Amino acid sequence: MNNIQSMLTIGAIALFSLISIRFNSSVLENMTVEVENKVYLTAFSLADDLIEEIKQKAFDEQTVEFRSISPEELTSYNNFAPLFRDPGETSDPTTWDDIDDYNGYSKQISLPHAEGFSVTSQVDYVQENNYDQVSLVQTFFKRIQVRVSSNYLRAPVRLSFIFTLHSK
Repeated sequence: MNNIQSMLTIGAIALFSLISIRFNSSVLENMTVEVENKVYLTAFSLADDLIEEIKQKAFDEQTVEFRSISPEELTSYNNFAPLFRDPGETSDPTTWDDIDDYNGYSKQISLPHAEGFSVTSQVDYVQENNYDQVSLVQTFFKRIQVRVSSNYLRAPVRLSFIFTLHSK
């Protein structure tokens, strides 16, 4: 009888161990997904914050003081930042006054729950009838692409926004 009880006890302990391991694995997996979701939400928030900041700027240096303008009068793509800065502008975004100043923008951001976010942006003129098609000549449409990456993300977060001369 003692032998059967010992075998049953060992079997119960083994079964409990297997259940416990599966439970712990599930809890750990859920915690990992929860942390990953928080990191992705933070990345989306950082991208959106930059787009919202850019929305406060003029469409172009030539439209800081709004006036009627033809596309040819807009800043040439070759003169977008960071290669060229307008008078009075520095590498500090608080001195920027129009959308294309954010071309080549790059900032490292660390937060308490996730360090090492890299936020970058690119500005392009796009075709009027196809916002996915970059235009090498000036148009009344600029696309900002914001990319947020981190070692904690499986893939970078990318958000785009199309600005028109009259958008705000």
